Amino acid sequence: MRELEQRYPNQLAVVGVHSGKYIAERVTSRIRDASIRLGAIHPVVNDRQFRLWRAYAVRAWPTLVAVDPRGAVVGMRAGEFTADALAPFFDRLIDDARRAGTLDAGSAVHFPADAPSAAPSTLCFPGKIALDDRRIAIADSGNHRVLVGMLDDSGTRLRVDRRIGAAGGGYRDGADPAFVSPQGLAFRGDLLYVADAGSHTVRELTLSTGVTRTIAGIGRQLRTAADEARGALSSPWDLALAGDTLYVAMAGIHQLWTIALPSGGAEVSSGSGAEELHDGLHAEAALAQPMGLCAADDLLYVADAESSAVRVADRDPAGGVRTVVGTGLFDFGDVDGEGDAVRLQHLQGIAQSSDGRLLVCDSYNDALKWVDPASRRVERWVGDLHEPAGLAIGERAVYVADTNAHRIAVIDRTSRAVRTLLIE
Repeated sequence: MRELEQRYPNQLAVVGVHSGKYIAERVTSRIRDASIRLGAIHPVVNDRQFRLWRAYAVRAWPTLVAVDPRGAVVGMRAGEFTADALAPFFDRLIDDARRAGTLDAGSAVHFPADAPSAAPSTLCFPGKIALDDRRIAIADSGNHRVLVGMLDDSGTRLRVDRRIGAAGGGYRDGADPAFVSPQGLAFRGDLLYVADAGSHTVRELTLSTGVTRTIAGIGRQLRTAADEARGALSSPWDLALAGDTLYVAMAGIHQLWTIALPSGGAEVSSGSGAEELHDGLHAEAALAQPMGLCAADDLLYVADAESSAVRVADRDPAGGVRTVVGTGLFDFGDVDGEGDAVRLQHLQGIAQSSDGRLLVCDSYNDALKWVDPASRRVERWVGDLHEPAGLAIGERAVYVADTNAHRIAVIDRTSRAVRTLLIE
């Protein structure tokens, strides 16, 4: 829709209708923050009771409904689509309206964006974090940049050594790189790998020089067979490094991918591409918008957002994918406990502690929770956050990208005291 808005700035008026699946997605302030974070330039209706959904007989997400200047519905399409596929339809619709004299020849009405629920400061909607002893990297997603620096002895203050990225964002490699909503990060010596979600690429950043290169992706989203043949990716959201293999949570196409280092060859490792919670061998298993990833021994643990589940994938190509907790795409809530009784809500981040337990960002419940993969027991650790999306576990503290609060929260592992990381 963004591409269509850009093609027809004075002929096409877009109104988003948000019929939220999750309880948290029906809260207007959260929808506002998400719209600002995603750079939406059109008004959005909170259809929390699904009245518009039913009025237009919608049966699937996404669905596009075209309304002519007289207010008549002239087209309806469900499913994924490209701007190129829809452009001929809009060209005909605009020509018909011009001939009928019903198209306003003036500029289209534009609405200024609302203010977010909390004002950004140094950070703007931070997404993910990577920690390497006292060295830390932050995906300052809303500012389209990555911050890298050193923590002080207390672990509560960061001295930033590098700010990488251009104001306004973009896709550019070299000594003056640009990113678009970067997310997952992974250190490897003097290298930092970045899942640049908005440009649909995985980038390699040399920290000593600041030079960046693309190791996977072409700068546009995987939509067609031609895109796939050229090596396109779709919303790479998190990274995990294991030896010479970089694992990618490919949220846009519900799969896990691998990138062989240093060559950069990318391929699917798990997931059929269907959006579902289905266990099985790698090729037949189904994931649902994986957004968090961590490697542990011969396993990968996955925060599978749309199934509100914790999944585990074998790194062995002969293995498969299993579910730790979570039961389906529409089974969610805020229930601690064991096994299939557990309910989470759109978790986005995951990390493993030295005792083998997993700490997850239960994002739409604004909480961090411990998950024991052996007993399948889940218990709340810290609440009252603001849609946490990424975390890293240090020796004394846990660092959390508290996205909608525009901060990195520092949580003492013993006392659970929460403070905000001071950034110099």
